[in-house]
Amino acid sequence: MVEKIVNFIVASLGSFIAVPFMKEIIVFIISMCPILELRGGLIAASLFGMNPWLSYLICMIGNILPIPFILWIINRILKWMRNSKSKKINGIANWLDKRIEKHKGQIEKYGYWGLALFVGIPLPGTGAWTGCLIAAVLEMDKKKSFLAALLGVFIASVIMMLLSFGILSNII
Repeated sequence: MVEKIVNFIVASLGSFIAVPFMKEIIVFIISMCPILELRGGLIAASLFGMNPWLSYLICMIGNILPIPFILWIINRILKWMRNSKSKKINGIANWLDKRIEKHKGQIEKYGYWGLALFVGIPLPGTGAWTGCLIAAVLEMDKKKSFLAALLGVFIASVIMMLLSFGILSNII
C-alpha cells in the first residue's frame, strides 16, 4: 500500500522535480506523513534516483521531527476530537482509538523495547506516528518513549535503505 501511494505522489509531482531541491522537499514531506513516514520517503528517493546517503539523512530528519509533537500534544488533540460535535472528527477519533487498541498490547507487554521494535519493523500500520500515539495514550515516559522511537526509526531506516536502494540485492 505504501508503495502505491508513493508511486502516485511521485508520478503526480514528477513535473515539479526540475525546480531546485524539489525532490528533496517531496521526500522530506513524505517522511513526515503518517502511514508513509521514512519508508515512503526512501522509496520516493529511490524512484527519484537520489543519492542514497542524502536521502537517508532527509528521511531520518523528516521522520523524527513529528515525534516530540505527537508525544507531547496528541492526547489533548484526541480529547478534543472525542468531544467534538462533528461526526467526521468523532469518526477519526474512533478510528484512531481502534488502531491504538489493536496495537497497544505489543507495546504494553515489552515496554520501551516493544515501542522501539514496533516503530522499527517496517510493516503496514507500524511506525513512529502510531508507536508514539500509543505511547502517549499509555502515558509512557515521554523522554524514554522519544529515545525508543529514535531507536525504532534507526532500525527501520537501515532495513528500508537495504530494500529501497537495492543494497540487499547487491549483497545477496
